[in-house]
Amino acid sequence: MARPQPQPSKTGLSSSKLATERLHKGYAQSMEITKVLADERSQYQQIRIFDTVANGRVMTLDDIVQITSRDESAYADMLTHLPMLEHGKVERVMIVGGGDLSIADEALKHKGVKEVVLVDIDGRVIELCKKLFGEINAKAFRDKRLKLEVADAFEYLGRKSSRNRFDLIIADRPDPVGPGKALFGETFYDRIKYALRKGGYATFQTGVPFYQPWEITEALEELSRFFPRSGLYLTVVPTYIGGYMALSWATKGGKPLGTKAGIAKAARAFKKAKLKTDHYNPELHAAAFALPQWIRKLVP
Repeated sequence: MARPQPQPSKTGLSSSKLATERLHKGYAQSMEITKVLADERSQYQQIRIFDTVANGRVMTLDDIVQITSRDESAYADMLTHLPMLEHGKVERVMIVGGGDLSIADEALKHKGVKEVVLVDIDGRVIELCKKLFGEINAKAFRDKRLKLEVADAFEYLGRKSSRNRFDLIIADRPDPVGPGKALFGETFYDRIKYALRKGGYATFQTGVPFYQPWEITEALEELSRFFPRSGLYLTVVPTYIGGYMALSWATKGGKPLGTKAGIAKAARAFKKAKLKTDHYNPELHAAAFALPQWIRKLVP
C-alpha cells in the first residue's frame, strides 16, 4: 500500500528498537520492533521489513510505512471490492504499484476475473514480500491469473497493448517523489483513461485529509478534466495516521459509485459471491460515501 506525501524519517531503524515515521511537521509515530527481517537498499529505495509488538509485520520504504499485516485489509479491500462489486463484471484489473500483493490478493477473490496485471517498478519489493508476507499474498502468487510486470507503470499504461484493456485500474501509487512523480497529475490520469475499457473504473489513494486537505481538491479537479464522473469515498487505516483516508474514483462511461442502486447491487453481488473479507462488508460500502462536513467542503 502507498503512503501519501510523507516526510522521510530521520530516525530509521538503526538508532533504537523503535521504527519512527515522520509524516507531517510536528507529528510522528513509532513502532516497537521485535525482529528485523530485511534491511536493504534497492535501485530505488530503502526497504525494511520487521515484526512489531502492536502492528504485526511491517514494511517501510525510505522509513515510511507501506503495509502492516494487521490493518492492510482496511486499505486493500476498499480500493478493490467496492468498485468491483458495483461494476459487476470486472474481468481485467491493473494495479499500479502494490508490490506487497495485498490488493492483488483481494482482486483475485472474484471468480469472474480473468487477469490481474501488477506493475511495480521495484522488483526487489515484490521478491521480499513474496518471501516475508506469505500470510497475505501466498494465494495470489500461486494464482495463474496474476501477471507481474517489473516496469514503470506510467510507461506501461501508455503502451498500445494497454489501450481499452482494463475494467478496473487501482493506483496504489507511491509518494510523489523520485520515480513516483510520474504517477500524479493530468498526464497520468490521461493514461488511466486510455487504458480503461468503456464502463470501467479507476480508484486512487488520495491522502489523509486531516493533514493533507489540498489533495482531495487537487485530485478531483484534475480527474474532472478527463472523466465526466468522479468522486470520493473514505476508509480508516490505523497506521495511516490522521483518521480518515480519502480514496478517489473515476469512471470511463460507467455509473457513479455510491448511488443507492449501486450500493444495493454491490450488496447482492457480495452475498452471491460469498467473498471472505477481513474489512469490507456492504454496510461499510454504504457508509464510505458519508463525508463529514469538513471533508465535503474540500470537494470542488
